[in-house]
Amino acid sequence: MGQPDDYQADTLSSGSTDRNDSTHSENLDSNRNDDLDLDRPWIDDDAEVSSTSASSPASGNVTAPSDKGPVAMVETAFLASAASLMWLINLYFPPGPLLRILFPVPIALVYLRWNHRSAWMTTLVSGLLLAILIGPPRSLLYVIPYGLLGVQLGYHWRRQTSWLISLPIGALIVTFGIFFRIWLLSWMAGEDLWGYLVAQVVQLIDWITNRLLDFGLLGFGVIGQVSPSIIQIAAVSMVFFSSIVYLFTVHLTAWILLERMGIAMPPPPRWVQQILDE
Repeated sequence: MGQPDDYQADTLSSGSTDRNDSTHSENLDSNRNDDLDLDRPWIDDDAEVSSTSASSPASGNVTAPSDKGPVAMVETAFLASAASLMWLINLYFPPGPLLRILFPVPIALVYLRWNHRSAWMTTLVSGLLLAILIGPPRSLLYVIPYGLLGVQLGYHWRRQTSWLISLPIGALIVTFGIFFRIWLLSWMAGEDLWGYLVAQVVQLIDWITNRLLDFGLLGFGVIGQVSPSIIQIAAVSMVFFSSIVYLFTVHLTAWILLERMGIAMPPPPRWVQQILDE
């Protein structure tokens, strides 16, 4: 038996509506999947990619950043936590200079693995985490100089800069960090810690002078002629020399570790390679 014309028209219209709804839902699902794509990067890279905006023709070319994926976020958080943990362990259970050598390495590794923005974010996250755990003053003692040092080392290592350039620049940052530590601790304790450092330098100069007198290399008239300005210069020179030794140790340790990890880093000078080969 044939159906009425009105019933057939309603059936056809409902069928077409169902197909349109299913097509629209599939388009929404595809758009939703595009929005929730886990492989889509999130951290800005150093390079930028230019794209043309179709919605506003008058705007011309729009610069869109080329991003990294979620792996960058995970590595940034993990290495920031590792850097903070090393600082906490060294603060409460100091194992000697071993962990101090590795303080800037996680941030430099983030720079080598990703970019400068990730390295700065690692430094910021480490500082905030330490500020929550042990307070802002002690967190500043990590950010200055070790956070800044990690970014500086990552910058030079990524560009394959010679050790002769990265070593003195890093030593200047560490020297500034030492004087910042002295100023901050002096302000918190209400005492002049710089005077204690100068007193140690005076004792060292007296010891060296006495040894030279014993060997007959100096006369007795030299004793008592050291001026305060010379003592100040000697103190700054000692701090800078210790920073140079520290930076050399950091470079050597990082070169050994990163080479084993397959990450490119500037090679050490030839005389260092010859000593390591022997």
